[in-house]
Amino acid sequence: MTGILLPSTQSTQNSSDHSDYSPNHAPNEVFFCPEESYFYSQCLEKMVFSRCSSADRVVEFGSGDGSPVIHSLLRTPFQGIIHGYELNSTACQVAQNRIQQYQLGQQYLVRHQCFFTGWRQHAATYIIANPPYLPAPDNDLYLPALHGGADGSGITCKLLSLGCDHVLSLISAYSNPVDTIEYALDHGYQVADFMISPLKFGYYSSEPKVKNTIKALRSARKAFYSDNIYLLAGVLFQRHHTIRNSTSSTDLSKELLQVITAF
Repeated sequence: MTGILLPSTQSTQNSSDHSDYSPNHAPNEVFFCPEESYFYSQCLEKMVFSRCSSADRVVEFGSGDGSPVIHSLLRTPFQGIIHGYELNSTACQVAQNRIQQYQLGQQYLVRHQCFFTGWRQHAATYIIANPPYLPAPDNDLYLPALHGGADGSGITCKLLSLGCDHVLSLISAYSNPVDTIEYALDHGYQVADFMISPLKFGYYSSEPKVKNTIKALRSARKAFYSDNIYLLAGVLFQRHHTIRNSTSSTDLSKELLQVITAF
């Protein structure tokens, strides 16, 4: 996971390299990874907004600065409403400002609220997320909000446990992807579609505590990567009872597992 932290007064268009930041980050700063943001936006465009109708109800876990959804909405004809949830108050404000800038206020609504306490009120048909996936024994990290549990898959599995018909989530190859995909299958999902992007290890994924955890996961065949890169997958999970109404009934879980465990 690469990335930079944007102070609340700084635009993402004027970001400096993440190597300039010390481990002691202010809590009101906004994490931003250009590569992940762009890839997440591509996944949303191809696997969600190009499939959805305006009647579908889309709810987002962790909206961040809002840029992936905004960019996707500007590039697709999707006319539905996205309800986003973001715990970081500064990130929420940045997202709301950008939504206003692009005049998307009637279509993209971001709340400063916990996703897990608010998502059910929307009767969601799609959950979308780029969840935190850094594996570590605890969240005492350079940026605690990026902690994804002991193996990095905790938040992803929690989203899959909610029973929503469709879940679009990013999954890292070094965060126990095999068990995550099997967890989804055990909970009534199949892999309807996926996309893959290679990423370089960055400042946060190279933190010693995280790096050591990733190495231990690799020894246990729960993390997969090369010396230079790891793979990040955007995966659309779809529950079996919706398949008859889907444009594709093929389960791509075997193909996804083959690709994401390639290293």
